[in-house]
Amino acid sequence: MSARKAAPAFVKRSCRWGALRTKVDALIVGGGLIGCAAAWHLALAGMEVMLVEQASTGSGASGQNAGSLHFQIERRFLERKGGLGLEGEQTATLSRIAIDDWSTLEDRLGVSLHVHMNGGLMVAENADQVAILKAKADRERAMGLSVETIDGAEARRRAPYLSEGIVAANFMAAEGHADTRKIAPAFATAATAAGAEIQIRTRLTKLEWQGASFRAEIIGSEGAFTVGAKKVLVAAGVWSARIAAMANLHLPLFPVGLTMSASERTPHFLPHLVQHVAQRLSMKQTEAGNILIGGGWPSRLHRVDGIFDLSRPAELIIQSLRNNLSVATKTVPRVADLNLIRTWTGVTAVTPDQLPIAGEFPTMPGLFCAAGGSAFTLGPTFARLVADQMLERERDEADRLLAVASPARFDSLNGFMGR
Repeated sequence: MSARKAAPAFVKRSCRWGALRTKVDALIVGGGLIGCAAAWHLALAGMEVMLVEQASTGSGASGQNAGSLHFQIERRFLERKGGLGLEGEQTATLSRIAIDDWSTLEDRLGVSLHVHMNGGLMVAENADQVAILKAKADRERAMGLSVETIDGAEARRRAPYLSEGIVAANFMAAEGHADTRKIAPAFATAATAAGAEIQIRTRLTKLEWQGASFRAEIIGSEGAFTVGAKKVLVAAGVWSARIAAMANLHLPLFPVGLTMSASERTPHFLPHLVQHVAQRLSMKQTEAGNILIGGGWPSRLHRVDGIFDLSRPAELIIQSLRNNLSVATKTVPRVADLNLIRTWTGVTAVTPDQLPIAGEFPTMPGLFCAAGGSAFTLGPTFARLVADQMLERERDEADRLLAVASPARFDSLNGFMGR
């Protein structure tokens, strides 16, 4: 990667509690990647922005995931009925844009985010899996993504660490990974420097439409306050559905627990993102040398009175860990010699059709949402395009690009709700 400019110093807006803004152009709920990135774009454009985050920036799914930049159609789409990833294909245009966004992000923010885009391999072990790879690559190329299908020998020439059992792979040169711990805080720093007001350990308790703007009741460590906002962006991850409910809207987002693991540090040997076309697996090596292993193996959500308790970390399922490590060592045998030093769980949100949600609610103009699947890989792109919508900047183009993710596809759920 090229040399980076020095990162702007983080300047926390210092003001007495009573001096907080009571009116803003935009209120953002959620301090993950998307929320902080949107705050940056909006503040750079001159909007008065307040972001509220109940914990700290990047403390949710943005900082808990394994950091994959997976621009190929994901395995979770391939395993659905039909088997060729029609839903994933619909995000191909966004993936092309996201490649450009990630490749320039460190330069634009002036800070190293350990973004490595050295290529990604989606591997196969038998003829049926190879057939899926070939059909997937055909669709991806038709949508403008540069994906090639290579045989096992070529795959091992490019990636000598792969098992002899790998008979083919799809290779995409733009795929890679980034450091999840750095992304949201970096956007928060840039947003604050641009004039956004970021309030951490601060929770939204009420959101309603009042005449010409939204009224938000918020509570923080120093007490409660009220803010009026012309526009609101809900980017609160698994909490987004509950935030939307405050505004009397249904948002079909469902929490799911996932499992990730990290090995001890080892000399760098795995420059690519590695995924499996038929099994749950993602692997990559961090800047420090750890091997990160994930891929969608479940963890168990806690429940209180039959309702998922989103305030508690998901519980590790030992069999998920065993299965994940089994697939990993079968695909990349070298990792079997490494010590496992950490396993953690994270909670993300998915929609019924597995596609993300990004854009404005048709039944409540001025209220926007960005949440759901692919929120790390496509997060910077979602933030920029939703910010364009909120700014009424190149709105037609932003609407067109986000059509596949628009909340409008669930509009019938809110036909009985009133503003």
